[in-house]
Amino acid sequence: MLRTVILAVFITPCLLGSHPAFAHDSRPLFINITEYGEGALTLRWKTPPSVNPDNVPRITLTGCDVTRQQPAQPRPAGSEIYSCENGLSGKSVVIDYPLLNPSISSLLRIEFRSGETRSVILDPGEAEWRVPAPETFTGVIRDYFALGVEHIFGGIDHLLFLAGLLYIARTLRRILITVTGFTLAHSITLFLVALDVLRVSIPAVETVIALSIVMLATEIARNDRATLTWRRPVLVACGFGLVHGAGFAAALTETGLPQTEKISALLFFNLGVEAGQLLVITAVFSGLWLVALLPRPLLPAYDNRPLRLVFSYALGIVSTFWFIERFALAFA
Repeated sequence: MLRTVILAVFITPCLLGSHPAFAHDSRPLFINITEYGEGALTLRWKTPPSVNPDNVPRITLTGCDVTRQQPAQPRPAGSEIYSCENGLSGKSVVIDYPLLNPSISSLLRIEFRSGETRSVILDPGEAEWRVPAPETFTGVIRDYFALGVEHIFGGIDHLLFLAGLLYIARTLRRILITVTGFTLAHSITLFLVALDVLRVSIPAVETVIALSIVMLATEIARNDRATLTWRRPVLVACGFGLVHGAGFAAALTETGLPQTEKISALLFFNLGVEAGQLLVITAVFSGLWLVALLPRPLLPAYDNRPLRLVFSYALGIVSTFWFIERFALAFA
């Protein structure tokens, strides 16, 4: 009963929410601003090939003067040197498409003179972004903790892996041990990869993450309690947790880390991930408590085999699709 409800609570919304957008096929407009001197900076941009040449956007930085003449924009890629009085903070990056935005986002990366980096992803509807002041310690805590929570809720693959672990762990004690092992393991590789101590191939990491879900789906479908996965789920959680930690670090490579508060950003991003996991687990057990209040005739049979097979095969189909897709991208 416990495992059936856990899988129902996790997988149903995940399957309904799965969409090709998670394959990261659509590349964003990339804008990079590097501050290299007192009020001096370089603006670089690169438009994805999917944008029509007649609709290449013009990128401007308001409140600053161009100091090096360049051929007139718009161009698919290029750079300009600006001079900004009173520094970069408070200035605005403006994105102007001649026709209309073809539903692509924009990735802006700011490299301050102090060494701090700041990244933001703008939705297609956002055509202007004001450059913030350099990060403070409290700002790092707030922003990166929220980023960690958002990442765990937006990472369907991580949630599905966690769902499989909870289903196999079954009892509260084993669930706590398993989740603790997963947390410790992914924390290690998150810090090592994000700090460049360990170099990994992100496409290969994403492929193995999908494979880990396929493995759990297979174990759930077989229901062989004698396997190591069923007897010691914490070992599986630790092993694949190392890979998932590298996946968490990949999220930070797109966002960037503030050079002056790098350790704090990593710590609170990780705490945000853990908070997100705890919220999910709390929601699951709250749902179980509500289900337990139902009259017995309305409850499904314990370890309902048809329902278990339906969910395990659904989990396997989705994760196998991700595995094939990511495997192809890794070797493209």
